[in-house]
Amino acid sequence: MAHYAKVKKGIVTEVIRAEETFFDTFIDDSPGEWIQTSFNTECGEHRLGGTALRKNFAAIGYVYDATRDAFYAPQPYSSWTLDESTCTWNPPVERPDTSGMHTWNETSKAWDEIT
Repeated sequence: MAHYAKVKKGIVTEVIRAEETFFDTFIDDSPGEWIQTSFNTECGEHRLGGTALRKNFAAIGYVYDATRDAFYAPQPYSSWTLDESTCTWNPPVERPDTSGMHTWNETSKAWDEIT
């Protein structure tokens, strides 16, 4: 079995698990297209050592970028940039390497410690 994402105007609206042959007889008159996604692909790597497929496993609300042939989360903050090799978002400042929890502050463009 494989996973497929329904993509409408570049946004994932549904994810299903089905046999490839399912689409031989499945009739879907709703707008969009079905694109295969891999449950084992994350950050451009296959977790089990196989071939990565479309950078990340699709989820509802994710972007499908046909130019990159990749799925990725929506941009969380306007200051964050997309890593082309992993199709994940990176903040302009690295998260502190401490044991505490932090949250991103878009106004100050810094990490705030949660106390």
